[in-house]
Amino acid sequence: MKTTQFLKTAEVEKPWIVVDATDAVVGRLASFVAMRLRGKHRPDYTPHIDCGDNVVIINAEKVKFTGNKTTDKKYYRHTGHPGGLKETTPQKVLTGRFPDRVMRKAVQRMLPKESPLARQQLSNLRVYAGADHPHSAQNPELVEFTSLNSKNLKAK
Repeated sequence: MKTTQFLKTAEVEKPWIVVDATDAVVGRLASFVAMRLRGKHRPDYTPHIDCGDNVVIINAEKVKFTGNKTTDKKYYRHTGHPGGLKETTPQKVLTGRFPDRVMRKAVQRMLPKESPLARQQLSNLRVYAGADHPHSAQNPELVEFTSLNSKNLKAK
């Protein structure tokens, strides 16, 4: 009888990948990136070890929502004071100062909640609004996300 082989932290190899988010559907891209960050695409996946990839998302300001989510969806936050509930829409965030927050929050909400492992896995995510990124020294592999499935690309 064979036993299950678990990875040790020192044995983990974490490759770098780059994903271009131009015209990609937000939820599908966030799901793909969350799976890569957790390492569930690997045959030697270990649930209690950070064995996922380092993911760089470029062109995050060009992501698309399906349907009317751009205007109808609401993001809520609370200031901590009575009556301090604030809301905004994805359209305001994407046209605002930090358009990369839409993708970062979408991926964060697909990871396990409030655990040290989830925070460590989220630290392997880098999101950039434009096409430039400073991680070319790591020789990242370009993943053509929109060509994996026709539903991943939202036509204009």
